[in-house]
Amino acid sequence: MLSEKSRPLIVATLPLVGSRLGAITPNFYSRMLTAHPELLDGLFSRANQNNGEQQKALAGSIAGFASALVANPNIIPEQLLSRIAHKHTSLGITEDQYQIVYKYLFEAIAEELADVITAEIAEAWTEVYWLMANALIKIEKGLYALQANDKMWMPWTVVEKNPAGTDSMTFVLEPADDTAVTVARPGQFVSVKVALPDGLLQCRQYSLSADVESTTRRVFTTKRDDGGEVSPVLHRDVQIGDVVELSNPYGDVTLDGEGPVVFATAGIGCTPSASALRALATAGLDREVLVLHAEKNLQAWALRDQMTADVAAIDGAQLQLWLEEPTAGHHKGFMTLEGLDLPANASMYVCGPLPFMKAIRNQAIEAGIPSTKIHYEVFGPDLWLAGAAS
Repeated sequence: MLSEKSRPLIVATLPLVGSRLGAITPNFYSRMLTAHPELLDGLFSRANQNNGEQQKALAGSIAGFASALVANPNIIPEQLLSRIAHKHTSLGITEDQYQIVYKYLFEAIAEELADVITAEIAEAWTEVYWLMANALIKIEKGLYALQANDKMWMPWTVVEKNPAGTDSMTFVLEPADDTAVTVARPGQFVSVKVALPDGLLQCRQYSLSADVESTTRRVFTTKRDDGGEVSPVLHRDVQIGDVVELSNPYGDVTLDGEGPVVFATAGIGCTPSASALRALATAGLDREVLVLHAEKNLQAWALRDQMTADVAAIDGAQLQLWLEEPTAGHHKGFMTLEGLDLPANASMYVCGPLPFMKAIRNQAIEAGIPSTKIHYEVFGPDLWLAGAAS
């Protein structure tokens, strides 16, 4: 909990710190990666450093956590931290790295706020940082302990590489050694680590798109040009028979066990919903399921055959499709929930570009779906997380 001594200082300085996070976070990453370049090799994303996404993600998490503490000093925002912890564990973040982050983050804060910072303000923000860090460390230790093995990276052999839509690829992998395999849950993701042409190791997280409960297969689908450096390497350079490194499965946005469900996805964001649909179809569960998907055109839909077949296999499942380049029988343009008959008491799962998710979440709340029943997966900076978590 946030102390009574620190709370008024955080309340007073939060707007200022928030307004300068855009300068603080690049300063921090520059300092840390200059002192510890090894952290860029297989941990931090070079692409997200170059385009500013990593800085935005850190700024969003700090501001969101501090705002939540100010609003409820005695409550740690578990939903926000759970999402961060799952991302951290999929990359192998360790407890000792929090001290490294603290050192360079607070050096950056001291420099960027040199005109206003005092020892008392620094102490208050130090308290906020370690409240967040220690809570994450605890959650992450628990997540690591749930895995079937104590390894961070495991070798998997590519056994299939199948074109999916006009710009995506589905990879099927099998274990390359006898390491115990953790059974995943529908909606979870793995990190994939590859060597780039210049030799730098980089990771990217991909939702499992099928066979999530298998201990002999991992299946994920990637878009070739997703703004990162890993997907192009997978599409261009990784071939059948090659071995790549995968993390254990993580992710807290997973399919619950009962009641109606609505999936609302756009583009390659359909992958976690596809895994959930496949699990429902395979288990023979009859649930009221409404699948909503938005795409440029039918040919671009990466998992079209899999998802339409699984919808057909589930009694009570329906599919509605929005296409920018429409064909007969489908909606034209961008997805909207207006006029849809959404199932009562449904859980909703949303995945796609951030503007899409924000718009659909707002529409769902307007339509009467409680915010607590709207779940979303984010593979990038989630700057609206603090508001969405309420």
